Amino acid sequence: MPAPEITFELRNGAQAAERGDALAGLAAEVYSDPPYRQDRAQAAAFDSRFRVRRRQPGFALAAAWHGEYLVGYALGMPLRPSTSWWRHLTTPLPDDLTAEHPGRTFALAELLVRAPWRRQGIGRDLHDLILAGRPEERATLTVMPAAGPAQGAFQAWGWRKVARTREPGPDAPVLDILLKLLPGGLR
Repeated sequence: MPAPEITFELRNGAQAAERGDALAGLAAEVYSDPPYRQDRAQAAAFDSRFRVRRRQPGFALAAAWHGEYLVGYALGMPLRPSTSWWRHLTTPLPDDLTAEHPGRTFALAELLVRAPWRRQGIGRDLHDLILAGRPEERATLTVMPAAGPAQGAFQAWGWRKVARTREPGPDAPVLDILLKLLPGGLR
C-alpha cells in the first residue's frame, strides 16, 4: 500500500496538457535506465507522442504525486479501427483477435514509476485507476521481454501475452503484446 502522502489524479487529454513537463521529466528519467534505455532522439520524441496521444478521444492520464513531485503515471487511449497496433506481429494472429471497432480496445501506452517509489503499490494503483470504469471490452499494452518486474506485475494483475511485435528497423525492440479483459466493457 502506498504511503499516505501519495495523491492520485485522473485527467482527460485537455487537463493532461498542464502536466506535460512533469511527465516528460519522469519519462526521461525512467527511459535512461536499462532495460528501457532510449537514445536522445527517442526520449525527445516524448513531447510529440504525448501531444498526439492526449488529443485522441477517450485519452486518460492517471498520475501519482508526492506533494508537487510526480512519482508515477499511466496513460492510454482507445485504439481506432485503423490502428497500426497489430501491424508488425512476429507471428500472425486470427483476424477476430486483431480486428478493432470503436469501443473494443483501450491501449495502456505507458505506466512508469520512478525507481525510488517502486514496490510500494503505486504502479498497481495507477493501473487500477486508469482502467477503472473503462467502457472498452479489453485493454492491451506492450512490454519488453527483458523487463522482468513489469512482466511479473502485469501477469499478477491479470494480463496475458498474446503476441510479439517488432517495428521495422535495425534498432527496433521486440515487445510482448499483452491483453486483459475489462469488467466494464460492452460484450
